Amino acid sequence: MNIALLGYGKMGKAIETIAIKRGHEIVLKVSRDQKDYSLKNVDVAIDFSLPSSAFENISNCFQQHTPIISGTTGWLEKYDDAVALCNQNKGTFLYASNFSLGVNIFFEVNNTLAKLMKSLPQYEVGIEEIHHIQKLDSPSGTAITLAEEIIKQSDYKNWTLETAKPKEIGILAKRIENVPGTHEIKYESEVDSISIKHTAHSREGFALGAVIAAEWIHDKTGVYTMKDVLNIG
Repeated sequence: MNIALLGYGKMGKAIETIAIKRGHEIVLKVSRDQKDYSLKNVDVAIDFSLPSSAFENISNCFQQHTPIISGTTGWLEKYDDAVALCNQNKGTFLYASNFSLGVNIFFEVNNTLAKLMKSLPQYEVGIEEIHHIQKLDSPSGTAITLAEEIIKQSDYKNWTLETAKPKEIGILAKRIENVPGTHEIKYESEVDSISIKHTAHSREGFALGAVIAAEWIHDKTGVYTMKDVLNIG
């Protein structure tokens, strides 16, 4: 496939390496401040740009009839607009807060555990996420996805970065040098604790998942998620 990289930071470079190893060609690299670009001869675009650029990149792809997958977080207030625009243009769109294959299995484990814990109100749930200091959004999109899935399966109403009140899920977001990404869900009671944890060792897992998603989506039309790619859930 001919791939366009919309955003060419650390993730873009990692995706480039994986894509080339899998036999693809990177035909376009769009920098952070680049707005006018042609997607001619591009089979699929992969967006890991800034939150301020993501929606514009996604819109450009729909207008130029180019399938796009996006892993940029921090722009989701416009997600419904992106879906509407995709459908309007009969485009192809896949967004994921995390493309790691392991994390997407972790999402399913989190969902199952939340269902099991709903009938045990003596346990309070909390989330901790740790990322590198260059990460701009807080909490991570992955932590938000985890919290939202728990909320769907429980009596919790919302999540917060502040001290959690009743029916709130507290998220502790830490930024430490050279940490690709760690997420832990912990249920605490007076008598014991239950926790599940995912630890990324490098960016390669995220990059591989993004390329696999691009391979899966490039000949399709519609709005998809990583559940569709992995045929889970």
